[in-house]
Amino acid sequence: MPNRRIGFIGVGNMGGRMSRCLVAAGRRVLAYDRDPEVARASGGDVAESVAAVTRDSDVVLLSLPDSTVVEAVVLGEDGVLDSCREGQVVVDLSTAAPGSTRRIHGLLAERGVRYVDAGISGGAAAAEKGALTIMAGADPGVLAELEDVFEPIASTVHDMGGPGTGHTAKLLNNFLNAVALASTAEVMVAGKKAGLDLDVLLEVLNTSSGVNFATLNRFPKIVHGDYLEGGLTSALMTKDVTLYVDLVQQLGVASLNAAGPLASFGLANNTGYAQEISNRVVDAIGDVSGGVRVAEPWPAKEN
Repeated sequence: MPNRRIGFIGVGNMGGRMSRCLVAAGRRVLAYDRDPEVARASGGDVAESVAAVTRDSDVVLLSLPDSTVVEAVVLGEDGVLDSCREGQVVVDLSTAAPGSTRRIHGLLAERGVRYVDAGISGGAAAAEKGALTIMAGADPGVLAELEDVFEPIASTVHDMGGPGTGHTAKLLNNFLNAVALASTAEVMVAGKKAGLDLDVLLEVLNTSSGVNFATLNRFPKIVHGDYLEGGLTSALMTKDVTLYVDLVQQLGVASLNAAGPLASFGLANNTGYAQEISNRVVDAIGDVSGGVRVAEPWPAKEN
């Protein structure tokens, strides 16, 4: 059904990239963002409100910072719930609390609207290329109706099960991402201070048991000064880890490994990097370790 109208609420860092991929693939997109300039840059037609997007779309996509914002957009006055109609599909691409997701699913179901929680992974680079991984939770049969929506933005779509399972999988994935990034940042600072060639160290790690996404895809560029700007900020990474801790507490699972990334990204948030890409956590750790920069000579040359 490629000719149906796709509404997109939240077309900033990730949403804007996905919206432009949809438009490039010939999909009709109606975009809304609280910043009109951001909405105009999304490539789609621009709507004046959440209500307008919802009324004039067949499928409504959400890409928002967290559950608090999702709830405000969906459940608030003139929001998605007030403006929806039977037969629509709402797809939440945000990173959100599964409990909130299931609640919204139930409220929209009462109006005859299907709600899909579709966590995304791959970062800004994958979003730019339309190569995201989607982990989706939905009622049976709904995902098959969304092939025309997902095809331009994702290379892989995983059916995780019923409502809430997509956002659950997303939190589990993001927690592991946070652990890997924070711990690898610390190792890179230590390696730098120890006088190691970081390119060689990364070759060792990537052919050894310490290999992870950060050693493979982030630090080969970071150690040469490319922080891969445009991705998840330290503030949002902290939010994701906090959501993970809340989730495992509800599940009755001991969370023994969250302290590390919470400390690392908390440090970044409180030393000026909150709104910087989360890869800058290596600079925050470097700051409190003698002023180390992994892309610069060490010891630093005096002026």
